Amino acid sequence: MVTNNYITMNGNRFTKVEEEFIKKYHKHDVKENQCSSSLVKHIKAPVHLVWSLVRRFDEPQKYKPFVSRCVLQGDLQIGSVREVNVKSGLPATTSTERLEYLDDDEHILSMRIVGGDHRLKNYSSIVTVHPKVIDGRPGTLVIESFVVDVPEGNTKDETCYFVEALIKCNLKSLADVSERLAVQDRTEPIERM
Repeated sequence: MVTNNYITMNGNRFTKVEEEFIKKYHKHDVKENQCSSSLVKHIKAPVHLVWSLVRRFDEPQKYKPFVSRCVLQGDLQIGSVREVNVKSGLPATTSTERLEYLDDDEHILSMRIVGGDHRLKNYSSIVTVHPKVIDGRPGTLVIESFVVDVPEGNTKDETCYFVEALIKCNLKSLADVSERLAVQDRTEPIERM
């Protein structure tokens, strides 16, 4: 559905540009007992700075508030596995995650949860980072999408709402950290694979 230059997908509103990025980069094979959604965040910091945080699969705690510790097994490369410890207050303590795709030129990161003590089974996500002018200054459009199994006893809406809430917190924190670094004119070093 299109209204006033916005497109509604899964109950979320997107601009035509956002919808095009979602169609191009955020393709998930959604099965019957799964839910999927895409979320968007506009950040008042340049793309290179935001990407320098997002691409650090080995250091998600730099901006993800629910991560207390991360240990990467081996070098940072596609197929790498990280063990993430989750802060108390969430229905989990650990998550084992594999880096599925990392493209520094196109600014795309994809990961999959492969283990842990939580209810997010068959979870995978894609994050893309795009340049955008915000208030006449270099800014960033971040899109994160996911697909996950609906746990027994939950509905698709409940599952999507829970995962979307976590992602919204992560994206807000990413914006806060990025914007603070932009004001300080600091960029995280990007280490290429």
